[in-house]
Order: sequence, then structure tokens, then C-alpha cells
Amino acid sequence: MVTAEVKIELKEGIADPEGMNTEKTLKLLGWDVEKVETGKLFEIDLGNGFSEEEARNEVEEMCKKLLANPVIQTYDIEIKS
Repeated sequence: MVTAEVKIELKEGIADPEGMNTEKTLKLLGWDVEKVETGKLFEIDLGNGFSEEEARNEVEEMCKKLLANPVIQTYDIEIKS
């Protein structure tokens, strides 16, 4: 089975209100944190019959068409066999 992990993060310089709010709340609760950033992690099982290159190309299309907003987000794809 071929599985892809897709990590999606905000681009540098894009405001992350959820991360900032979480950071503020953690500090109010007594934790000493420097920075909190939010993102998404997708684990996609592609089944069998894909080479690593085919799987990467397929998931790249998923990211471009649905999973990520290229204006404000970056993504990283890791293929696992």
C-alpha cells in the first residue's frame, strides 16, 4: 500500500490567528512557549499499483486542486510504501 503524508502550512508572512490565539492562551495558562503555528496533516492511502513517482504526481494534483491554497499555503509531500 502506498501512503502519502501531506503537511500544509501557511506561507511566511501570512497571519495565523489560530496559532497566535493558542500561543496567547498557553502563556496565560503558565506555559513558556516561543511561537505556535497551525497547519494540517493529511494521510492519504492510495492503495497498490502506484510507483513512488506516480503517487507523488497524483498527490501533487490533489494539493493543487483541493488540499492547499497556493496563495497563502505551502505543502510538503512524503510518500511511504
